[in-house]
Amino acid sequence: MRQIQISDMTMKQAAEGFSLSFKEKIELAKLLDKLGVSVIELEGITNARIDALRIKSIAAAVTGSTVAVPVQLNADSVTNTWNALKEAKKPRLQVCAPVSSVQMEYLFHKKPDAMLQAISETVAACRGVCADVEFVADDATRSDGAFLEKAISAAVEAGATTVTLCDAAGAMLPDEFAGFVGDVCAANPCLAGVHIGVCCSDELNMADSCAIAAVRQGAAEVKAAAYPLGNASLANVARIISTRGESFDAACTVSSTQLSRTVEQIAWMCQTGRKKTSPFDNGVQDEDSGVYLTVHDDIGGVIKAVEHLGYDLSEEDAQKVYEAFQTIAAKKEKVSAKELDAIVASAAMQVPPAFVLKTYVITAGNTVSATAHLTLTKDGAALEGVSIGDGPIDAAFLAIEQITGCHYELDDFQIQAVTEGREAMGQTVVKLRSGGKVYSGRGISTDIVGASIHAYISALNKIVYEEEAV
Repeated sequence: MRQIQISDMTMKQAAEGFSLSFKEKIELAKLLDKLGVSVIELEGITNARIDALRIKSIAAAVTGSTVAVPVQLNADSVTNTWNALKEAKKPRLQVCAPVSSVQMEYLFHKKPDAMLQAISETVAACRGVCADVEFVADDATRSDGAFLEKAISAAVEAGATTVTLCDAAGAMLPDEFAGFVGDVCAANPCLAGVHIGVCCSDELNMADSCAIAAVRQGAAEVKAAAYPLGNASLANVARIISTRGESFDAACTVSSTQLSRTVEQIAWMCQTGRKKTSPFDNGVQDEDSGVYLTVHDDIGGVIKAVEHLGYDLSEEDAQKVYEAFQTIAAKKEKVSAKELDAIVASAAMQVPPAFVLKTYVITAGNTVSATAHLTLTKDGAALEGVSIGDGPIDAAFLAIEQITGCHYELDDFQIQAVTEGREAMGQTVVKLRSGGKVYSGRGISTDIVGASIHAYISALNKIVYEEEAV
């Protein structure tokens, strides 16, 4: 029975209708990997530092699925993308090129001959570093048949292992699209040993039907999305193949038992974006990471766990964190990931404070909206911020954002008890992400709101210190 690969495009379409934080993208990739999706497609590189770190982090988190990243039609893009992706267990580079005259000339400003040369050179450059290369013929259904044949031939000769045909207009009926795929395969003998993929727009609400029709015609890969916006639905395509696949000799690796639950989790995550009235960015439901260390772990093991939490420490800070870890580990059986977060927050990158908390007044209750009035000092000048939030901590963080004029992705927020009793001390750890890098701060107080404010400002000062040092 033919194994049909399902390639998830959820992260690629994020810019179209919703946004995902750095942490959410990693969590989404883990969910798809666990579900058994064959390919997870990521956004390409636009910001060299941030996007490269994102791709590296996702590649490290995915163990079973292929991780696919698109390149631009130039050699530099191939090099930069491969450097970020090469540690993936199953990497794939994607060369996406328009093959219709409308898109070639008006969007890419290239003539047919120039486009053919760009396709050939880029695919060859990708194949020179990666064994799995996909050529995506964008807007294939509106292309000139003769040119499409030349483009496919150029890509296959240059080393493409997968060729994907896209119906960007979404105007074809299922039998028409199936006929188109069949005609392209018949007209291009070079596709005999190549994986054929399809991508269908849902303009007429028939993307799922068109995709299945193409599979029945011989396509071996379908692009879909767990949270579809104008694309085929991963859930629908997987269910159809699971239920009726035997009738057209097809099966897929997506777990039918986990499908509904995972798709619901992903939909919840995609629909839980950052509200304008909240500093909290993501809809990731944190679970225990399962990371535990003991006094017997060496510095290499500790720093590997620290990197798994998202930190990028200098050699000096790594040594400080390990020394602090040894002190804690000597007193207890094991050290958890959350405790390791607190160690990094207190030991790594201690910097002179740019912002200092002077005063804070919090008003909250069950009949009034939480309000925070904070005064910070910077270079001797007092800066005030007043904000309303969903709760006292939410309001306090918003007031700090108002003062600084900056929003940083709130990667994590933890509250832990340090002592017991009526006068118990509470510890908070705040992790902020800037430029793809994680910065953490710690605060301790009998007032958990005060501890949270101190932790946020501690992380903020580390960001400001690095930005001013550049």
